[in-house]
Amino acid sequence: MALDLFEAARDAMARCHAPYSKFPVGAAIRADDGRIHAGANIEVISFPEGWCAETTAISHMVMAGGTRIREVAVIAEKLDLCPPCGGCRQRLAEFADADTLVHLCDAEGIKKTLRMDELLPHGFKTEVIG
Repeated sequence: MALDLFEAARDAMARCHAPYSKFPVGAAIRADDGRIHAGANIEVISFPEGWCAETTAISHMVMAGGTRIREVAVIAEKLDLCPPCGGCRQRLAEFADADTLVHLCDAEGIKKTLRMDELLPHGFKTEVIG
């Protein structure tokens, strides 16, 4: 089932805009309605400003009316098993459950799967402040 997420993340990575870091990343999210939303990192000259692949994918999900993440895949061209950065871990957690699956991929496919609570064990709990 997650093969489609891997393929969407890989295809998104090919459309990244990373002229400064030269570090392409792609991400794909399966939303609660089953639809897949993909994103790539997009850099601007005022580095490190820009958008991570996961942030772009979340934005596409939200703009399409999605509210919850069921599953995520992340791939980086130059780093096998590239986990989301700290900021993206919290962003993903805002829309995910503790048992949401996060697939870390290399060029061949999914190599490691973690639950959201393993990826971000002590994230901010939105129900406490929101």
